[in-house]
Amino acid sequence: MMRTSRILLLPLLILLAAFAVAERPANIYLAGDSTIAQKLHSRRPETGWGERLQEYFDVDRARVQNHARNGRSTRTFIEEGRWQAIVDDLRAGDFVFIQFGHNDASVEKTDRYTPPADYRRNLARFVAEARAKGATPVLMTPVMRRRFDESGAFHDAHGEYPDLVRAVAAEMRVPLIDMHRKSERVLREYGSERSKSLFLHLAPGENANYPQGLRDDTHFSPAGAEIMAALAVEGIRESVPALAALLHTGPPPPPAGTTPR
Repeated sequence: MMRTSRILLLPLLILLAAFAVAERPANIYLAGDSTIAQKLHSRRPETGWGERLQEYFDVDRARVQNHARNGRSTRTFIEEGRWQAIVDDLRAGDFVFIQFGHNDASVEKTDRYTPPADYRRNLARFVAEARAKGATPVLMTPVMRRRFDESGAFHDAHGEYPDLVRAVAAEMRVPLIDMHRKSERVLREYGSERSKSLFLHLAPGENANYPQGLRDDTHFSPAGAEIMAALAVEGIRESVPALAALLHTGPPPPPAGTTPR
């Protein structure tokens, strides 16, 4: 009788286990640099766009795991074990968003610079190792820095690195969110003066963290981070349909501790 009961229970247990796996939230891992990362209080109002991404998903359907860190390139992200920490946690059905380039391209910063060939090789490694765990890698070109000349003309400062991301995505058939072109579109639309509001332009005495003021055309203000997160979600809808299905159907809720906009 006991053996018969065990036999009868086995299909039910298998069904329940499968249901539990199917119902667990997908994890969205973010691998990247300071343009994405969670910020310390001492750096506010600097805001990474990855801080705003969870607003677009119910936590019981998808959970953002932000592993991005200030100052990291593909090379240092690997050397410090940060990429391996993501790989160790990955499960089938998860997503990995990969956006590097700002620090890889910084030739003058030898602690983080990554030559183009190595950058390309590292991106391919990220893709292969995420897929080996049953996760979906998503490559992202680096977001634009704010660069306008005296005449108000916009220009790019990333060299060949965005094209390397595009090439790897095409060759390995990886979803691509082209943050480089999307953010360029926004910066051109805003223009030289108005685009300052998207970055850290602070007058002396305006913020206690920067008493001497600040002019930073790389890192985002809260408003800039919100717009970049919206561009990332635009890319999800265009290129990552399995994840787009988990997005809120309406506008995202306001961040915790704020009033609705």
